[in-house]
Order: sequence, then C-alpha cells, then structure tokens
Amino acid sequence: MDTIITRLFDIPYYQQQHYPLDKAFVTKKNGIWEATSTKDYIDKANAITRALLQMGVKKGDKIALITSSNRTEWHIMDIGILQTGAVTVPIYPTISAEDYEYIIKHSESTYVFISDKEILEKLDKVKFNIPKLRGIFCFDEIKGCANWSQVLEAGDLAFNQDQVEAVRNNIHPKDLASIIYTSGTTGRPKGVLLTHENIIANVLGSTERFDIVPGTSTSLSFLPCCHIFERTVLYIYQYNGVTINFAESIETISQNLQEIKPKLMTVVPRVLEKVYDKIHAKGSELTGIKKSLFFWALSLGEKYDIPAPKGSWYNWQLKWARKLIFSKWHDALGGNLDYLVSGSAPLSPRLAKIFAAADLPVLEGYGLTETSPVISVNDRRNDGWRIGSVGKVLSNVKIKIAEDGEILAQGPSISQGYYKEDDKTNEAFIDGWFHTGDIGKINDEGFLFITDRKKEMFKTSGGKYVAPQMIENTMKQSRFIDQIMVVGEGQKMPAALIQPNFDFIKEWANRKGISVGFNLKEVCNNEEVIERIQEEVNNLNEKFGKWEQIKKFELTPNIWSIDSGELTPTLKLKRKVILEKYKHLYNKIYDIK
Repeated sequence: MDTIITRLFDIPYYQQQHYPLDKAFVTKKNGIWEATSTKDYIDKANAITRALLQMGVKKGDKIALITSSNRTEWHIMDIGILQTGAVTVPIYPTISAEDYEYIIKHSESTYVFISDKEILEKLDKVKFNIPKLRGIFCFDEIKGCANWSQVLEAGDLAFNQDQVEAVRNNIHPKDLASIIYTSGTTGRPKGVLLTHENIIANVLGSTERFDIVPGTSTSLSFLPCCHIFERTVLYIYQYNGVTINFAESIETISQNLQEIKPKLMTVVPRVLEKVYDKIHAKGSELTGIKKSLFFWALSLGEKYDIPAPKGSWYNWQLKWARKLIFSKWHDALGGNLDYLVSGSAPLSPRLAKIFAAADLPVLEGYGLTETSPVISVNDRRNDGWRIGSVGKVLSNVKIKIAEDGEILAQGPSISQGYYKEDDKTNEAFIDGWFHTGDIGKINDEGFLFITDRKKEMFKTSGGKYVAPQMIENTMKQSRFIDQIMVVGEGQKMPAALIQPNFDFIKEWANRKGISVGFNLKEVCNNEEVIERIQEEVNNLNEKFGKWEQIKKFELTPNIWSIDSGELTPTLKLKRKVILEKYKHLYNKIYDIK
C-alpha cells in the first residue's frame, strides 16, 4: 500500500517505498564519509522509539536536540522521538547557557540529546536549575556523559515494536510535532508551535517549486537543522529521494563541495556574500588581461536580469564570460551545482544578478518560523523567477497585504501560536490571519517583494518614515561595508553604524599603498578609510529620497558576530544590542551630551 504523507515520520517510509537510497544521509567521521541507507535510517529510528517508550516517554513529552553541526544522528533522533508522539525542541548551539536553561525549562523538556563537549559544558552550568530534566545524552563519546548509543542499543534489544506501531497509529496530523524557539532580535525567544500538518503542508507545497528529478540528486547541508528553513528543506530532500551530505563545518564548505559535488544546496545571503568576497579577492590579485577579463565578466553580470531579454551582442559576450571566467566559479563550488536556494534574510539583487549571469541561479524565498517556513519562493522554470522578488506564493498558502502594507498569511502551514504565550499569540494571529510583521507588495505578475520589517521602520523628527532594511541591503552592496545598521528614530535625519569589511579594506590599502594601521580601531580612525566609505555612501544614497539618505555614519571597531552578541543565530541584526553597545557613537552622531 502506498504510504500517505500526513505526519513527519511518514517521510522515511515514503522514501523507502519510492526512492530507497544506499546513501540517505552521509556524515564525515574521522576523515571518512559514512553513509546511512534509508533502511538503516528507519531501523535506527524505530530502535530509538522502542527505547524511549521503555524509558517512559509518552505523547506530548518534550525532548530537546542541540548539535553544533548537522549530522545523521540528529535526524534519526528526530524521527525516533516523533514516533513516540513526543515533541522535538531543536535549540541553536551558539546561544548562551542561560538561554539553554530558559528554553529547556520553558518547554519542560525531559531529555536533551547533544552533539559535543562544548554544548555539554554549557549545560553543566545550568542543568541543576532544570528540575524536570531527566538525562543528557551525547552523540560524541565524552567521559562522564551518557552516549546516545546506549539508547540505540537498548532499542535494538527491545521487543516492543508492536507498541511502536500502536503509538504511531494514535498520532494525528494536527498533533504538535515541534516547538521551535525563534532566535529573536529582542527579548526572550518565543516557542513557535508547529504540528505535523503544518510542516508537511510546507514540504508538499514547496516541493512544487523544487526543480529536481526525484531519486537522482545530491545535496550539501550546512545551515543549522534546528532552524526551520533548513529543517523543512531536509524533509523536502528526504521526500524527493535526495542524498543529504552534511558539511563538517562552515569552515570546511569549500573542501566539502569539492568532495561531494552537490547538485543543490541552501544558503543564507551572508554566506553568499563571503563566497563572493573570496572570489573577488582572487580576481583582484590577477594581473594583465586575466584581471581585465575578470572585471569585464563582473560588469556583464551586474547587467543581467530575469526575464528581460538582452541583445545578441550581450548574449555572445555572456557566453564567453561563462566559458572563460564563470566556469571557474562552478569548479570552485564542486562543478555540479545546478542552483541554490536562499532564505532567512534579504539577498542583494546585485549579487543575485552576478551569480545568475555565472549560471549559478540563487532562488530567493521568504517565510518565517511561524509559517513552517516557506510562504513564497522563486522557481527558475515556467517564468517563475524575478531577481529582487521572493517569488510567487505557494499554491497552498494565501496572503493579503494589509492597509499599512503588512503581509498577512493563511493556510495549513501556519502555526497556531506560541507556547505558553497567549498574549503574543493573540497579537500575531488575528481572525485566521498571521501578521508577519513584514512590509511587502505583489506586482502585476504575482511576484512578492519584501520592503521592510514593520517594527523596524521608524519616523524622523520631520515626520518622514524610513525603512532601514532596504537602505542597509543597498549599502551592503559596497565591498567596503560588511554590516550596517540604520538609526535615527525621532532624530532629524537617518544615520548609520557601520562595521567595515576589514579584510577588503586591508587588501584595498595594500593595492593603493596606504597604511591603515595594525588593528581594527586604527582602521576605523583612518581618515582615508573614512573618506572612501563616505564616497561609497554618497554614491548609494542617490538611490533614495533625500529624507532617507544617510547623512552621517560612525565606524565600529569590532566584527559583529553571534558570539559577541550583535547577530542572532540566523545572522539578523540585534538592533537594541547594537544600539546599546555603540551608544557613544550614536550620541556622537546626534551630538547628544
């Protein structure tokens, strides 16, 4: 009988029935890529379920998963837990020990499965403050910590598979599957309630936009699987029989791309920007005709667009640019990549054009944790792609634009609210519509465009509205600017705090024979650097109305990161944190004593 997908744990069985893989998951251990077949995946997940049931885990219990990098064990645990009727609580590895304590306590998780020693050290600081926590199991072998293999082995020896089947049959599509705590740019994270039906609806709706031949593709996964974007994509891969290879870490992606040679992968714009910066830096080191050809190809890329047809002269040039220059980009990314899917943050249209010209399409999508996550996504087929847009809305999702421009969403993939947060649920979910907090518009062709975050828009003292995200995305097109936050609420003019691209500035200074100093503070105080960034800001300001233009800026002598607190785990700006950290620079801009 054909498996009908209504619950998340149905997906592996569907894969086994339609696209049984020798390599469903592949993780590198001790320098060797180790594959897990579809059958092994199911067998191990069932063993976990048998063991958890014997440990007293029951429907509705919460079990947390924390892993520093994506790995096969996470997915075996995910399905094993879900088959008990328990609820998974994926947690970002990079957050503080205090946040671990808050989420585990708030979710009432009874067990935690973790990847490594670093996470265990954080948990050890707070575990005695979590009274409902019964046990911690680690995927790595760590002295003093129970290993997940003990649970797996207990399940192998158990004879309660009949109980597993009975429990599975009592789990319904509308049952809670996961509580995902949003990273949040302010305050404590909220626990988003997602049912089996929510995520399955998104898997099926998004599959319509994935240009893949089921059972034939290979992917590389490196974005955190605790984030709903990557997690749903990984379910889509499984549903479509795509082999999933897990990158060892973000630092090894280049090497892993060469080893795996994937056909598709997901990215966030920040990663793509870093890839482009490395490519640009190498191009800048070239000399003579090679350097001229490199920058000629880039200039062609900046003029690329979808679907506007170019003349035969442009197309002829592009053909040679792809052969002479862009083919090397393909080689650097494994040589087999068909396309990339981008989410989590806005993608620079300039970058999207250059990669599209290089025949490396980056298809941007849009969604939130509360929408499981995809609301819309571009599709390179059937005239379904527009650079600068986030594509057309999925067939099983409805949206409407409110009078103030906010995007409202409705459909089977939309969450029912936040765990233990009735007030916040009532604020965001009104009359059957989820209020996304994003401002957007739909053009005549049905493509959705995101213009800003509703809560991030501000008004100057002159009464003019400013949409900071749109300005920030434009300013980040400059290679001199790594991060930027537009400020100015209630002030007479917009201004900005800018984290320079220190690596590029040093490269630029070497080429120009300029001494910029030896540390980040000296770079930020260097007059020539300030003047050059001012030139970039002036040029990019021309894209905006006078009331939106950046009139002043200050450079921050630090690299904004997750660890130092300026960025969320999904690399969004923590605006309140940044403003507080650089309040002295803000006061300097506005001459506040």
